[in-house]
Amino acid sequence: MTAKTIYLVGAGPGDAGLITVKGAEALKEADCVVYDFLANARLLDYAKKGAKTIYVGKKGSSKTVEQEEINRLIIKNAKAGKTVVRLKGGDPFIFGRGGEEAEAIVAAGLTFEVIPGVTSAVAAPAYAGIPLTHRDIASSVTFITGQENPLKERPNVAWDRLSTGRGTLVFLMGWKNLSMITEKLLANGWPPQTPVALVRWGTLTKQVSLTGRLDDIVKKAEAKGIRPPVVTIVGDVVRMRETLNWFETKPLFGKHILVTRAEAQAGEFARLLEKNGAEPVSFPTIKTVPPLDWKPLDRAIKKLSSYDWAIFTSVNGVKYFFERLYKLGYDIRELKGVNIAAIGPKTEEAIKKLGIKVSLTPKEYKAEGVLAALGKKNIKGKRFLLARAMDAREILPVEIKRLGGTIDVCPAYKTVRPTKEAAEARKLLIEGGVDIVTFTSSSTVTNFMKMFKKGEAPAMLKNVKVACIGPITAKTAEDAGIKVDIMPKEYTVAALTETMAWYYRKNCV
Repeated sequence: MTAKTIYLVGAGPGDAGLITVKGAEALKEADCVVYDFLANARLLDYAKKGAKTIYVGKKGSSKTVEQEEINRLIIKNAKAGKTVVRLKGGDPFIFGRGGEEAEAIVAAGLTFEVIPGVTSAVAAPAYAGIPLTHRDIASSVTFITGQENPLKERPNVAWDRLSTGRGTLVFLMGWKNLSMITEKLLANGWPPQTPVALVRWGTLTKQVSLTGRLDDIVKKAEAKGIRPPVVTIVGDVVRMRETLNWFETKPLFGKHILVTRAEAQAGEFARLLEKNGAEPVSFPTIKTVPPLDWKPLDRAIKKLSSYDWAIFTSVNGVKYFFERLYKLGYDIRELKGVNIAAIGPKTEEAIKKLGIKVSLTPKEYKAEGVLAALGKKNIKGKRFLLARAMDAREILPVEIKRLGGTIDVCPAYKTVRPTKEAAEARKLLIEGGVDIVTFTSSSTVTNFMKMFKKGEAPAMLKNVKVACIGPITAKTAEDAGIKVDIMPKEYTVAALTETMAWYYRKNCV
């Protein structure tokens, strides 16, 4: 079997969006991914289905797998004919032991490529609002390992030379030896008032930054409870944070937001929350499965041309309907002459992606809005197909019939409650680990309530803000005894996120 190329890929500093395009492409090709503790696990989503993933995380002095074993795993899988990606936090060649791994690969007679990554040495300060160089302040920057052993006979760090030039110093992995670092710098001429910043979990929404001086940063770090992973920045550029702190001032920064949406649909919502600085906590209370019986939908599909309108009230309805259409051997040509109505912009977008024109999207994204947009004259005598969830509000079919139309209501999917227990959410809520709980449909509310004992959920949410996507969902929550604090005017997750951000900006909480 021919050995494959090994890619040493920099995963970036933590924010999954900072992976390079070339790094993401390598992950898509990989048959085997060997990844670190500091490599965001979400990057594994780029890997193709069936790819082997091996965790070899190193956390400070606690090593899950020794370096020699990591080398062996990389080489073994490559020799077995697998394309291997060695996914390393930050950049492979900046204190990442990538050089050692490359040497082992060459010694084994294999080939490799290096795909650089964004190092935390640059990214963490940037996300803390600290430019490492500035035309008026610092014209040089030095990267230094913070794990230098002070007892070494010949230390690699020339502390006396670091006092010349007085550029910016950046220490990686320096938390453990912070006291030694400050003592060495002070002993070699650095003024006690020199600004210092510590950035923990840089680029992630749980980032914590602490500033001080060389003579007090150790005490401040102890009082704040700072723990690794930490990047330490020394120099006058640290003062720039006062005016350039862009990341930690985002409206939802550090807020833990419980996302009860179905796991398959939570990704977009989570990205919007992260963009506003929030920490999404995934807790799906709903998932979609095929309906109990396909016969009603199958009958409708076989006579699609007989309908005047096909109404879709969710992205899920679009997904399951068209999957079934293709499964039966038909395609979108069957919809020729049929007007398409979408309940909202996301449903409309899902339909348009299939190359199908949408004739109607109401201004108000709910059943009443569809009825208003259709108008009485467009309902009487017309035939409608409604592909939706098995259990849903009956207002559309009831009103269409009342206004003289005929309608076939065909279950395209069913929503069910995941088997996951509520213990994790309960623990977070009890410990005050959740700031906002979001509900994006009545089903998410109903299933959330079922995960707790009677009366327990409202009590747990007493000190938590509740955000609902629209009035129907909000009414379901209120009927269950839950106070709703936030609701957007437009019933989309984008508007929901924007309204939460506005709420916190307005109330400064």
